Amino acid sequence: MAAQPVGGQKPQKPFHVVTPVLESLSLSKAVGTKVFMKMENVQPSGSFKIRGIGHLCQDAARKGCQRFVCSSGGNAGLAAAFAARELALPITVVVPSSSGPTPVRKLQELGATVEVYGKVWDDANSRAQELAKTEGWVIIPPFDHPLVWEGHASLVRELKDSLEAKPGAIVVAVGGGGLLAGVVAGLQQVGWQDVPIIAAETLGAHSFHEALKAGRLVTLPDITSVATCLGAKTVAARALQCARECQVISQVVQDEEAVRAVQQFLGE
Repeated sequence: MAAQPVGGQKPQKPFHVVTPVLESLSLSKAVGTKVFMKMENVQPSGSFKIRGIGHLCQDAARKGCQRFVCSSGGNAGLAAAFAARELALPITVVVPSSSGPTPVRKLQELGATVEVYGKVWDDANSRAQELAKTEGWVIIPPFDHPLVWEGHASLVRELKDSLEAKPGAIVVAVGGGGLLAGVVAGLQQVGWQDVPIIAAETLGAHSFHEALKAGRLVTLPDITSVATCLGAKTVAARALQCARECQVISQVVQDEEAVRAVQQFLGE
């Protein structure tokens, strides 16, 4: 059932669903301890992004937004397009050429107007910022917004309800840093601030790692990793702050390692 459109008086249910937490027997065997997977792939938009982006879109709709505009390498745009459809609002999603044809097709199937602009996400984001100057249009950042982090924090609250004990560590992928910021917010909410976070990036899209090393935000000259959905040349400032509030361990892997990991997950 679609949520109330713009101006709806009733509080809206979140667009995300509570996802299962399943043990990966193969990963548990490989590392010698229990490894659990939070199955965010079953979200209605296909990724965790709907948690925070859906939350932000609902807030913007309540405030009278007439149209959304979002820049995305893929998953953020799909979440925003799903939310826009549920809210009966139009949306324009700007994607870089590196995203390829599949995200464009999926976005169009959700009813989004899609514009391909530039080579990497940073290019597409510049175009989205220009479009957002149109009266009544509201930009939906893919990762850098407090309401996005607030929505993503729900993931950790669900973990606390699902797990019998506090985890020894949480592994997250880092692109722009929105998931990391949301996980830190969630850890703080449930009193798990001492749980280490392993922040994984691919070489060539490792803006968070470079920022940690330098102690300040660093802009990569280009995105050279095949993991284009992680392609933010500069990580969100909040992500760097998170590393000062919680124990964040940066881990950079080669593209080949990331591809092998994807194949292993597909075999689960």
